Amino acid sequence: MKSSLIKKRRPWKSDQRFIDADTKNFSLIFFAFVVGAIAGAIGSIFRLTLAYIDVFRDRLYAGTGNAEFVNWLLPLLFGVIGISIALLLVRKFAPETSGSGVQEIEGALDEIRPLRWKRVLPVKFIASLFSLGSGLLLGREGPTIQIGANVGKMIKDIFKHPDNKTNPLVSAGAAAGLASAFNAPLAGVIFVIEEMHGHFRYTFFSVAAIMVASGTADYVVRILVGADPVIKMMVFPSPPLSGIWLFIVLGFLFSLVGYLFNKLLILSLDFFSDLSKVTMVLSVVIAGLVIAIVGIFYPKMIGGGYSTIRTVLDHSLTLQFLIILFIGRLLLTIFSYGTGVPGGIFAPLLALGVVFGMLFGGVMQHYFPGLISYPGVFAVAGMAGIFASTVRAPLTGLVLAVEMTSNFELILPLIITTVTASLITAQLGNQPIYTTLLERTRTINKSA
Repeated sequence: MKSSLIKKRRPWKSDQRFIDADTKNFSLIFFAFVVGAIAGAIGSIFRLTLAYIDVFRDRLYAGTGNAEFVNWLLPLLFGVIGISIALLLVRKFAPETSGSGVQEIEGALDEIRPLRWKRVLPVKFIASLFSLGSGLLLGREGPTIQIGANVGKMIKDIFKHPDNKTNPLVSAGAAAGLASAFNAPLAGVIFVIEEMHGHFRYTFFSVAAIMVASGTADYVVRILVGADPVIKMMVFPSPPLSGIWLFIVLGFLFSLVGYLFNKLLILSLDFFSDLSKVTMVLSVVIAGLVIAIVGIFYPKMIGGGYSTIRTVLDHSLTLQFLIILFIGRLLLTIFSYGTGVPGGIFAPLLALGVVFGMLFGGVMQHYFPGLISYPGVFAVAGMAGIFASTVRAPLTGLVLAVEMTSNFELILPLIITTVTASLITAQLGNQPIYTTLLERTRTINKSA
């Protein structure tokens, strides 16, 4: 009789443990929602403020048409002061806010890097406005990803969650940060799962958490900023199957571009890190002057690249100028990131992908007019291809390009481009850029 009662009670106790575990996991989902809402709100304010600064800078540069000295002096000072303040804030208060910050998040998920959210949140937000506002070729997604991740850590600390909740909440914040930068919630989810796969602790509820946070952040941004695609362009029909081989060629070319970009980026960081304080100050002044002068004469050469993308897609540039634009933006992007100020590389990379893709499409249309109706198809494929070859995250690159342009018909050519680019660049020995940056951070810390 007693044994039969015991048998009846055991399932009840087991079920109770499951109920308790599910209750804790559902609380994780709720706090992921909170993280997404806060990250989306901060990301929206960041985007709106940055847009205002960009308009102000454009007007300031436009005023240089007047020959008066002061009209030239103000734009030059604007660039120099902006970069100087950004670098000062980073070096004095929070060195981990340098660059995009993605490698810092990956290090934090591995529990080898701290997440000092009380410092990082204000420094990353303010310093990024100065660095991006100055006209440097940096993207807003790096700052919003790092800010989102630190919001996740903030929520964990404020509500005194156990340490095993740090990884999912920080990951949820990172996904929300990418979603809020590009109106791309699915890309935010895929980015954490694919790019951070070695750091993100994959469970059913942790995946649900990043989905909730990413979707919530995107919802908040759509309310505060707008629901339009970040890149407004024609929605292209699927290219003919007879021309699919061209995307293999494009992917191969982007594997070489990605290899070159990653190598030059590390060389630039090493160069600036070896400079003395006096030389570094002089370099910051030169950087500000270079960006300001280039921006005055060639506005499409500076900034994150959104205006560049719009101009390129208008088919208003010659092939010769596209070559100059690609080389110029490539070198200036490397130069901008190397200074060590806050800012991401996603947006500049996407702009490079569009320029190179449009250049490739124009050349191929000349030689194979029957296979190409819209060269802009290769611009969309270029966005995904360059991301796949540098970050080595082909699925994220594909989803990001589709979400940002609404070109869902191009999934097949994008798959071909990204897979080709990522496979060949891997064979060349090109490590994912954020893996390289994290290893570089570890080496610097050991030698310090």
